[in-house]
Amino acid sequence: MDLTVDVLICGAGIAGVSTAYHLAQKHGVRDILLVDQNSPLSLTSDHSTECYRNWWPGPGGSMVALMNRSLDIIERLAIESNNVFNLNRRGYLYSTADPSKVADLINESHTISQIGAGPLRIHKGGSIDHFYQPAQPHAYWDQPTGADLITETDLIHKHFPYLTEDVVAVLHVRRAGWLSAQQLGMYLLESAKSHGVKFLQNRVTDIDTKHGCIASVRLEDGTRIRTKAFINAAGPNIREVAQMVGIDLPVYSELHLKVAFKDHLNVLDRDAPMLIWNDAQYLPWNSDERELLIEDVDFQWMLGEMPPGVHTRPEGGADSQIILMLWEYCSESVEPAFPIPIDSQYPEIVLRGLVKMLPGLQSYIGKAPKPVIDGGYYTKTRENRPLIGKLPIEGVYVLGALSGFGIMASPAAGELLAAQVTGSPLPPYAPSFSIDRYDDPQYQRLIESWDAGGQL
Repeated sequence: MDLTVDVLICGAGIAGVSTAYHLAQKHGVRDILLVDQNSPLSLTSDHSTECYRNWWPGPGGSMVALMNRSLDIIERLAIESNNVFNLNRRGYLYSTADPSKVADLINESHTISQIGAGPLRIHKGGSIDHFYQPAQPHAYWDQPTGADLITETDLIHKHFPYLTEDVVAVLHVRRAGWLSAQQLGMYLLESAKSHGVKFLQNRVTDIDTKHGCIASVRLEDGTRIRTKAFINAAGPNIREVAQMVGIDLPVYSELHLKVAFKDHLNVLDRDAPMLIWNDAQYLPWNSDERELLIEDVDFQWMLGEMPPGVHTRPEGGADSQIILMLWEYCSESVEPAFPIPIDSQYPEIVLRGLVKMLPGLQSYIGKAPKPVIDGGYYTKTRENRPLIGKLPIEGVYVLGALSGFGIMASPAAGELLAAQVTGSPLPPYAPSFSIDRYDDPQYQRLIESWDAGGQL
């Protein structure tokens, strides 16, 4: 069977769906086909932590600009849909118990504030202190932007009493929170379908080019689809799909897991923000546990220093007791495989890591409720910035390497790619995400010394 479409999008995760939405609704492109071997929004998009923020490190402020635009779109969609995807703006709360980190935290926060993330308010006590405005748990509109950095411990414990008494500073990032990724994605998909976008469940197996241009795409069932524009939005499979046209994308994948855990002791306040521990630590093992770990060479690493970044947030409504727990303590490059492999030690390690920040969780050690583990792949570039734009084959585009920020970035990323496909004016941040950036020697030197963290 042969078909012809104006635009073929490989991948019906939230990135591909967002691109289809913008092409159809904003630019009036009607003949768009989404192709995916899975159901829409069912792979990585369905296993997200579902959080967002505009607080991003890195030179130039391109990530801040992209996220600000994305959040503008998300907030508009929330208003338009009567907040069908439960957007909130509770924020991210980065915490430390290390006094030596406070000065660096202030300096870094000033830098991010100055590149567009919003004002920084510092609360350290005294008559000239800024007034701290707590987050409204279910609001997303007319809320503070920027961040509040609090070093007055009485103020910290007044608003976040579940934190350890050892905490000396917290950074409350305000244009941040979470939403239902599945509901946001479905809202975009249904809107796209209402403007003529079609979906076909199938797998792309080959791509034909002619004279350096896209010609057609072949599917697993033998269907050939002629098109003038092919968009590679295949998530963890973008490198494999790009290789079909002889392009090796500079990306790799990491497996990231998350735990859903029933906090029946109500250690974490149901109205809490996303909580992130900024300090490295050693896990709290008792003497018997330490002896067992020392004796087993495969587990001795659990006695060493663990990285910062363990985090948690409430999940569900006021009547829920579920919290999500995550920690990327040993990320390494892997080849994506499905179903994803599950590490049975992960829930125990993450729980113990969270005890440092939330001492009340200690009560669960050795008697924790049965957790639910899932996750997905963070497909990323070396500097942890996405690829959005044209590829060297005429008519071939990529939207990928969205790492762990696909849900929050996809509305603006899809808008950007749709503008490129249709030849529309581009925002100033567009070159920062083009694959052509790697041809710039200055950019190459920059990423040599660039701390590409800031993932959380």
